[in-house]
Amino acid sequence: MRSPLLDIPGAVAAQAPDADIAAHYGDPFAEQRALLSGEAVVDRSNREVVRVKGPDRLKWLNDLSSQKLDDLRPGQPTQTLILDLQGRVEHHLVLVDDGESVWAHVEPGAAEALVTYLDKMRFMLRVEVADLTAGYAVLTTRADVRPEGAVAIGEDLLVPRDLLAGHLGLRPAGLWAYEALRIEDHSPRYGFETDHKTIPHEVGWIGSAVHLSKGCYRGQETVARVHNLGHPPRRLVFLHLDGSVDTLPAHGAPVVLDETEVGFVGSSARHHELGPIALALVKRTVPVEATLLAGGVAASQEVIVPPDAGRNVTIDPSLRRRIR
Repeated sequence: MRSPLLDIPGAVAAQAPDADIAAHYGDPFAEQRALLSGEAVVDRSNREVVRVKGPDRLKWLNDLSSQKLDDLRPGQPTQTLILDLQGRVEHHLVLVDDGESVWAHVEPGAAEALVTYLDKMRFMLRVEVADLTAGYAVLTTRADVRPEGAVAIGEDLLVPRDLLAGHLGLRPAGLWAYEALRIEDHSPRYGFETDHKTIPHEVGWIGSAVHLSKGCYRGQETVARVHNLGHPPRRLVFLHLDGSVDTLPAHGAPVVLDETEVGFVGSSARHHELGPIALALVKRTVPVEATLLAGGVAASQEVIVPPDAGRNVTIDPSLRRRIR
């Protein structure tokens, strides 16, 4: 669904899979600052919305996914993952329970497969799963606004789509502003900092999206084995990029150490204070002090997932600036 905010003068469309929303509206740095100060809103209406109703919803989702949800309090935002049998990430959900339903938003194009999977797992339980993307849009803001009919998930608002064109009376900020702050926050995005082999330990989702002492769920054996006995093969890193280079490395660009490819770039952006930055997934054995080439751009590392992650080593919360 093409966003009506793309019709605002100066709006520039983002690249796929975000081509239906704006990358920026003419001044990305000012948009970042306005977003930080609570004076702007980001249109993320290409994300898809799923609702789960019914009295068994929390216990059921708890049994299917990686987060402990059976005692989730109404209004408490959280994240959870759907894993495959090998513990690889299939879906990442940002969600909240409102006391009657669980509301979640997922990546563009993900809702159909997620709803199909959840419907197959209903059995005789009292739950109803629906894709509500056609009726609701995701907006992100730090402003204290809660329009009628909206569902708040932390800084994200699921609003009726007929409110989207008014952008809540706030300055519109493009996806570039949101992405710069997300990268600064060390927050991975499914499909960008992940691939078909990604397990939760690699990108720092232990804790924020994975509960280590809850009951069994699909893929839990891999999570427990890595946590107790081994190390993930790769680790998420934050990169400070050489600011003298005009271009940013693209998603999927190789990360190279001593002429050997050791990983790939997930996301990159220009931050209003930090300059060009990126997130990348690299081999665990890459020395943390090594200077890398990310898509040909020199980059220094900042640790997010430490090389000794696993074996009961947890991530220092100070390494994650905020959990979105």
